[in-house]
Amino acid sequence: MRDLGAGFGYFMKGQRWVAQHGRWWGFGLLPGLVTLVLYAGALIGLGFGADDLTAWATPFADGWGSPWQGLFRGFLTALVFAFGLLLAVVTFTAATLLIGQPFYESLSEQVDIAEDGTAPESGLPLWRELLISAVDSLSVLVRVAVYGVLLFGLGFIPVVGQTVVPVIGFCVSGFFLAEELTAVALQRRRVRLTERLALLRGRRTLALGFGVPLALLFLLPLVAVFLMPGAVAGATLLARDLVGEQGSGDLAKSAPADGEVANAAASNGG
Repeated sequence: MRDLGAGFGYFMKGQRWVAQHGRWWGFGLLPGLVTLVLYAGALIGLGFGADDLTAWATPFADGWGSPWQGLFRGFLTALVFAFGLLLAVVTFTAATLLIGQPFYESLSEQVDIAEDGTAPESGLPLWRELLISAVDSLSVLVRVAVYGVLLFGLGFIPVVGQTVVPVIGFCVSGFFLAEELTAVALQRRRVRLTERLALLRGRRTLALGFGVPLALLFLLPLVAVFLMPGAVAGATLLARDLVGEQGSGDLAKSAPADGEVANAAASNGG
């Protein structure tokens, strides 16, 4: 339970950090705004098309009488939209991080500098970092899709499907949100996806304490955009905990001056 509270604490510390460093908060908003427009269009399209999709997928119910046909297809439509929403919650972070890679790298580095005075560097060119990030995000998406299909099927179980399954769904979303967000800091430390997942599984309640509140809040319109910079900052602090780094800095410290450049840093590989 202590790790659960610590995870939520990193979430709050990250939001506090960007609140105290307004330039970096504004800097981190831009990728989220672009991604929000794209995802809003996709979800609106799913909302309008879910009924037709359900009807096409269940031709055997065409002859059912009222109210059974409406209830059955209405339930399936709700599940389809819930599945789409689950994927949107998880992939929104991946897409935003991919679009905003240079933005969030800079933000994460500033958090490291505030803690230690230095920031680890991957030593890789930007195109290579983007490629690794894209491949890792696709791998995570496949994992989420597998969980999503499984949870979709379990949703048909009476009572359990409407109570336990949604809770499990948010836990899955929260865990993978934590993975995607900590990836910004851990990739700079040359920690690979499999190693990141192992670190998070070893501190599962820490990851859930950080990611589940975000998964819930990201369901609210526009909230994901405004919380994303603080989420990246908090995930950097969480990543430092995962790899055992102890900073001597204070989150209340001022960020380096706008023109200051962070020099050399230790690479902490996994």
